[in-house]
Formats: sequence, C-alpha cells, structure tokens
Amino acid sequence: MTSTYKSKVEKNRFAQPKFLKRSAASVLLIHMLCLSVVPANLASAAADTTTQSQTTTTETKDAATPATTAQKAIPTVESLNLAVKSAVLLEPTTGEVILSLDAETALPPASMTKMMTEYIVAEQVKQGKLGWDDVVTTSANAAAQVGSRVFLAQGDQHTVKDLYIAMAIGSANDATVALAETVAPTEIEFVKLMNSEAKRMGMTTAHFANSTGLDIADMPEGTRPSDGKETVMSAMDAAILAKYIVTDHPDFNEFTTIQSYQFRPGDSGRIDNLDWMLEANATVPNFKAYAYEGLDGLKTGHTAAAGNNFTGTAIRDGMRLISVVMGTDVNNQGSRFVETRKVLDYGFNNFEIKEMVAAGKAIEGEEPVAVAKGKEESVAYETAGAISFVVPKGADASGLKMQSSLESGLEAPIAKGDKVGTATYTYQAEGMAEAQTKTVDLVASADVEKAGWFKQLMRAIGGFFSDLFEGIKNLF
Repeated sequence: MTSTYKSKVEKNRFAQPKFLKRSAASVLLIHMLCLSVVPANLASAAADTTTQSQTTTTETKDAATPATTAQKAIPTVESLNLAVKSAVLLEPTTGEVILSLDAETALPPASMTKMMTEYIVAEQVKQGKLGWDDVVTTSANAAAQVGSRVFLAQGDQHTVKDLYIAMAIGSANDATVALAETVAPTEIEFVKLMNSEAKRMGMTTAHFANSTGLDIADMPEGTRPSDGKETVMSAMDAAILAKYIVTDHPDFNEFTTIQSYQFRPGDSGRIDNLDWMLEANATVPNFKAYAYEGLDGLKTGHTAAAGNNFTGTAIRDGMRLISVVMGTDVNNQGSRFVETRKVLDYGFNNFEIKEMVAAGKAIEGEEPVAVAKGKEESVAYETAGAISFVVPKGADASGLKMQSSLESGLEAPIAKGDKVGTATYTYQAEGMAEAQTKTVDLVASADVEKAGWFKQLMRAIGGFFSDLFEGIKNLF
C-alpha cells in the first residue's frame, strides 16, 4: 500500500463521524418537524414526564433555633399531693394536657354538667335562634327543681340573660331547666341534644341524664330518664367541654366574673357567685384567701355523691389554662379551690407557650416541588402558619423534628399561597411524658404561570430524547 493511498483511507476514516453527526442532526430535525404537527399529544407527554409523584418524607432535627435560657426542672405530679379523685390541666389552643391524674375516670360531675347547658344556650344565641332579652315562662318541671335554685314559681317570667346568669354563677337548677325547655320542647329532648354535642366534641365518657347534674332520685317524678343511667363525666371530658366554651364563646367571662347579681328586688333576690377563686375576690374578706390572679371562671359542682368539683380557667402572660378537680372533700367547699390552686400553679410556674416555627418559613434543605405545564418546572414553598407548643419554661427547640409530604400531580397555573403539601412537626420536651404533634400546610412561595404550547413541546422533546439516550446507555 502506497503512502498516498494510506493517507486517503485515513482521511476518509476520520471524516466518517462528521457525516454521521450530520445524519443524526437530520434525523433529529425530521423528528422535530413531524412532532410539531401534534403539539397536543406532546403537551400530554410533557405532563407525563413532569407529573411524577412528589410525595416525600423528610425528618429534620433542630428545626428551630434553640433558645439560650436554661430549662427549669419540672416537679412531679405526685409532689403536688393532690387530695382529689381525679384532676387534669389543659392548654386550650394547643390541646396539650399538662397534668393528668386519673383524668379518664368517669365520675359524677354534679353542677359542672351545667357547662353543657351553658354552651348550648350560648350557641343558640350566637346563631340567632334565641335572644338574651327573650322572655321565658317557667314550667311546672322547672319550678319543681330542688337543690341550688332561685325559687322560680310556675308561670314566672324572666329573660334568657337573667336565667343564664342565675345558672352560671348561682348554679340554679330551676333556671337551668327553664332554659333547657326553651331550647327544646322538654328537658328530656334537651338531654338528647347534650349527649349529641358531647359526642361531637369528642367526650368519650360523658353521659347526661338531665340538664342540671342532679342525681336522678332528686329529679321531679315523671321527668326521670327511663334507663336509670346517672350523669357521669371524666375530668378530661370536663376540660374538653370547657375548651369549647372558652374557644367558641370567648365572651364567657362576661357572665362568669359577675360577683353578685340582683335577680329580684330585695336581699333575698341577690345571687352570689359560687366561684370563690375569682381574681376580683382579692378584696373580699371572706374569699381573698382563695382569689387567684387571672381566674375568670368557670363552674363549680357539689353533690353528696360527687363531692366538691371545680372546672377553673385562668389567664396569665397571654396563656390560658383550664383545670378540673373532681372528688375533693365533700364536707369542705373550699377544698376544691385549694386543689385547683395547686394544679394551676403547676402549669403557670413551669410551662409557657412558645412559637417554634414561624409563618412563612421556608423548609431548609428541601427541594422545590415539581410543577407540570408551568413556565417554571418547580416552585418553592413555605409554612402557611406558625406552630406553637406548650413547653417547659426555658426549653429550647432541640427536640423539634419535621416530616414533610408534598403533593404529586401539581399543574400550572399555581398562585402564591396555594397548598402544595403539609409539614408535621413533633416536639418532645424534656420532662414531658408525651410528644406534641402539629401539622401545617405548605404553600407555594410564588406564582407559576402556565407555559405556552411551544415551550411544553420543546420540553417534551428534550424529555423524550433524554429518556431515550438514558435507556440506550443502560443497555451497555
């Protein structure tokens, strides 16, 4: 082989890739021209390429900056030496149970039963079905009630507001039944409504036999329930009921803080509040030993079977707590307030509400969520609201963990603030038995406009060949 011939062969050999590149480019051009006549199908292909499942779960420790204050030691519940059958302490905005002592045991609640009657009547007024100035005529059943009462006679007329105050601060059984029979045709029908509301609220042990909390034997004959089942309620259920009152009717304390009310003219017509712990009682000689800073409700209860009970609520430094004590010394009315002070002090002295995650917080270390058919192929996201937990005073965020779950199949257009997933935060504080969990929506941080068909076409073509070449590569 001559050197001239060899040189030509080598030239042709090295020239071959250039020809092949031109051929590949021609094939690609033909594909593009062919595909350009079916943009709708390719747009669908683009969606299929990008609309893959974006559900992810991420666990993040130290999701907030730790506080620098030192956490104080939390005393044990046993160290409180509570003289009760059961007790519970609850923070209503988070639902966190801070203290629990036999809190799930069903016991006679006595007049704490009236909290449900109060709630239902307040709801009727809120919904416009009743008015505070509506006049109620006392029935024979209402007039026949025993125990705490304002001595209504059959045919007596009083406003809803007068009767409500008599029920809320004086625990008047006759006023309570008069209101129950205003909402429903009979007290028996009203009790059905009470039990239905208890289920809706998630009260697991509560059963109501009447609107007052009286023992069945003390009810007028002919009005007693046929099943003979007495009213019972756990401390936890009482706290849940109180949570609904303070949450759905934040003006509850306009009634519960009334120290004395002139129901009728004359001394015998005055009603005194049975709640000795009202903050305003700090200047009242007989009650100042029981007065408690920030306390503005809620309901006492006493029968021989129940002992002395009290559902109390107080607010300090922006944190409201709900306490329930049941079964304190039956012969000492003040015992329920002494035990309540121990429970509330435990909460206010040792715990606080702390915002652990701010609203609008970007999730650190997370990839943007995929968006099909958009001008942008993904969008960043952030928390829709803040997350707060009840924590021991001085606690940091070292126990905070996060799991996120992003929605799949998101498609443009997307507006800023649209939900794209959720983040679940779990906080385990040192000294607290159970972890707290809260979930917040994750929302788009920006708008994503829908892309035009040509951009979707180009994206689909790119995706098609990328998948094709990846498949070929995997063959070798």
